[in-house]
Amino acid sequence: MKLSTRIRYGVRALMDIAEHSAAGPVSLKDVARRQGVSEQYLGQLVLLLKGAGLVRSVRGAHGGFVLSKQASEVRLSEVVEVLGGTIKLVDCLYDDQEVCVRADCCAVRDVWRDANEAFRNVLATVTLADLVERQRRKQQEYYSC
Repeated sequence: MKLSTRIRYGVRALMDIAEHSAAGPVSLKDVARRQGVSEQYLGQLVLLLKGAGLVRSVRGAHGGFVLSKQASEVRLSEVVEVLGGTIKLVDCLYDDQEVCVRADCCAVRDVWRDANEAFRNVLATVTLADLVERQRRKQQEYYSC
């Protein structure tokens, strides 16, 4: 399993907005420059995040984007689901017989379900504020080398 570019870039964009919004709304152009991602692609991601209520736009000469709620209230699992859909390692976890006729009597499906739940739980314990703080620590370690 591999997390999509959409998820990875969307998380980076949210982290950037969270980190830089203390001085006011953050422009998409600045996020794109700092993250090394196309402004057009980020625009598509931010629209999804805005639709999910994670960010809001501020109009005007000094407009841009801000978080709609505190970074400590935004869980990584929520962001992943907004940008990538329901977290599921294999299709048979939720679709049962429609995907696999063996779903009800499959021992490995139970392992996939446990692994999926563990993955989801890890993502649910990490907030956007946690990620911003981790990033700050990483940068400090990098610059002290």
